[in-house]
Amino acid sequence: MLLKSCCIYSIGVFSVLMLILGISLVLSDVFPHFLQSVVKTEVVLKNGTETFEAWEDPPAPIYMQFYFFNVTNPLEVLEGDRPAVMEIGPYTYREYRPMEQVSFQDNGTKVAAVNTKTYIFQRDMSRGPESDLIRTVNIPAMTVMEKFKNSPIEANLISSYMKSSGEGLFSTHTVGELLWGYEDNLLKALKLLKPELDDVFGLFYKSNASNDGEYVFFTGQQSYKDFARVATWRGESSLNWWTSDECNMINGTNGASFHPIISKNEALYMFSSDLCRSLYALYEDDVTVKGIPGYRFVPPSDVFANQTVNPANAGFCVPAGNCLGSGLLNVSLCKQGAPIIMSSPHFYQADEKLVQDVFGMEPKKEQHQTAIDINPITGIILQAAKRLQINVYVEKISTFSQTANVRTVVFPVVYLNESVVIDEASAKKLQAIVTAKNVVENIPFMLIGVGVLLGGIFMFLMCRQKVPESTAAERQPLL
Repeated sequence: MLLKSCCIYSIGVFSVLMLILGISLVLSDVFPHFLQSVVKTEVVLKNGTETFEAWEDPPAPIYMQFYFFNVTNPLEVLEGDRPAVMEIGPYTYREYRPMEQVSFQDNGTKVAAVNTKTYIFQRDMSRGPESDLIRTVNIPAMTVMEKFKNSPIEANLISSYMKSSGEGLFSTHTVGELLWGYEDNLLKALKLLKPELDDVFGLFYKSNASNDGEYVFFTGQQSYKDFARVATWRGESSLNWWTSDECNMINGTNGASFHPIISKNEALYMFSSDLCRSLYALYEDDVTVKGIPGYRFVPPSDVFANQTVNPANAGFCVPAGNCLGSGLLNVSLCKQGAPIIMSSPHFYQADEKLVQDVFGMEPKKEQHQTAIDINPITGIILQAAKRLQINVYVEKISTFSQTANVRTVVFPVVYLNESVVIDEASAKKLQAIVTAKNVVENIPFMLIGVGVLLGGIFMFLMCRQKVPESTAAERQPLL
């Protein structure tokens, strides 16, 4: 009888201990902190690790899609009418972007590399072949006219040549020529006067099978927050195109990798050489990609807002004080003087006037927003879509009759969608990590469950032990 009582009370003691231990572990977050510390030490750019291999040669297929805006009323535009464009695309390319010339520095705390990008046309994923013709703004001509508009003698000579050769505000070229380059007659003629001038023009001329310069990244060895963060680009730790130190800062990663242990409250910084600046993204929503939980981060409208909305953007006004409307970025200084204006596709999140100025603009969040879905534990990108639009600043230039009576307008030329979705092999590995995380983090709750179960057994046994005793007492005969 004594042994039986000891067993029952032991169950009760174990029940209390399990409950105390489980509740203590829940309140102290021991297991989540343990998991985070393991991830922080494992996610480092170190030769021979899976993290380094995925960074050096991303396994997930990346696609670059181009959507052109074909001008349908060129003669009317020259008379001062609103431009009308028709979106044509996509023209899809498989993008390969391995890190090359990799070398570790400063005892493994930094790593230098060039990010070589190669684009292979995917006919089966495209609207048509690269030989499709597109009519759009004559960017070389517009660039030359802007450059010489304040030099009457040179402007008259160039204008006369343009008339004799049939060069105008608009030109028609194939998709392949517009993207990767073609010999331009006007630039070829100017090269006779300026031999250093390149007579080939393309929106992505010299961008295929090439890189944008050497990067030096932090490996994350000293701090997990520094994982893949850009230390220098082209040997510099800051830019020199903009008019404020803040706008010239190189912040964050190159957008292909992010540090582990990401919270919903932080801003993710990225440096984009395409945009010639750094930008940031904020948490928007929880998502699930291939069964893996993630956070969606998107650049807020403040990133490209006018200085009246976001005073910190005053430094992006070039020349100083020459500010465009919200949603636009003048990148002419870093694009060899070409009057290139960057925006989101269809002027998404830009001033409504820009949308109204061009017939055919229909901004939609789902199709035109830049978004990055990231697993918050590992920092691995689950899926992402970088969407940018290339525009040309068009205005009437009195010294060039080619501009006729054209109205001042930010003219859309093409928008790109660079997208990626995690590959199946990487997804399975990440699913295993997520499952292990969930199991480990639920151990305290399992202990609480065991404690409650033992407590229930203890109460049942105690009640059962008392019932027979009371029943036996009732059945004793009266003396």
